[in-house]
Amino acid sequence: MDLLEQLLNAFGVSGSEENIRKIIVKAIRKYVDDIHVDKLGNLIAHKHGKRPRVMLAAHMDEIGLIVKNIDEKGRIYFSTIGGVDPLALIGQRVNVETKRGLVFGVITMNDMSSAFTLENKPKLVDLFIDTGLNQKELIKIGIKTGDYIHFKRKFIYLGSKDIISGKALDDRVGCYILVELAKRLKKVKYETYFTFTVQEEVGLYGARTSAYSIDPDWAIAVDVTNADDHSDDSTMKMGHGPSITIKDAEMLGNRYIDDWLREIAKKNKIPLQLDVSDFGTTDALSISISRRGVPSAAVTVPVRNLHTTIGIVNRRDIENAVNLLEKLLKNPPKISLTR
Repeated sequence: MDLLEQLLNAFGVSGSEENIRKIIVKAIRKYVDDIHVDKLGNLIAHKHGKRPRVMLAAHMDEIGLIVKNIDEKGRIYFSTIGGVDPLALIGQRVNVETKRGLVFGVITMNDMSSAFTLENKPKLVDLFIDTGLNQKELIKIGIKTGDYIHFKRKFIYLGSKDIISGKALDDRVGCYILVELAKRLKKVKYETYFTFTVQEEVGLYGARTSAYSIDPDWAIAVDVTNADDHSDDSTMKMGHGPSITIKDAEMLGNRYIDDWLREIAKKNKIPLQLDVSDFGTTDALSISISRRGVPSAAVTVPVRNLHTTIGIVNRRDIENAVNLLEKLLKNPPKISLTR
């Protein structure tokens, strides 16, 4: 099975990233000099080199749900982990993770369950998981408040082998890119850390603690961004290459790193998009304000239907992101990153 397919199919909601960590360790172990897992659960893979010290980060966690309570009819109500639109949840198949194993269910609401027409957009409080069991039966098989709920959706190809759809593209795409980079970079000039972070979706927490311990001289977060090419005023298109985040809702990318990437893309004819957005942010934010500050940027891959189980990505964009970062790390610039 392809590594990207493994990563997309595996469960790894924020705070429960163990499955993803195991897959990555197995895939990257022989391509780095050492690996360790920190106290928060970040996976840090290291290639030796001289200073400056470079940190690449991609987050392992995905959005998901967590059991809130079970009513007498067996309706399992839940809270979201990460940003999830209630409309994208209706009709989804899920696994409730208990100590005794997985329990399967579907997300529905009273009107849908009774075959009534949905008159209004549902709110989160309207939705529940139906397993077909009542409250006593659910408690007996071990479901309780605080159990993680994973989306049950498999990797598929759409119109061609380049077009991939699945859950957790945010940010298993970035994890895949970092593993591919580690494979391709037999030797690195600069000391390089491939960092697979936890709990990005709930507050960029893993990036904050790992950046503090690594203390990098500069860093790049590798993530995804929303492709809006079906809108009339599109600014980010799938199939037109990766992007660099000039600005998002909470940070400005380091101008020097952005310029390096733009020059490399132009020189090597790698398609590249520039992303100026008022929404979202990445691990680059937490890294940039670590210790005394870290010059940081974000390289992202456009994804349609972001934060749903039917995300769509073009594999060529992923490969071009790998190519771009590989060119940068094989011959990193020597110029100063301070103004």
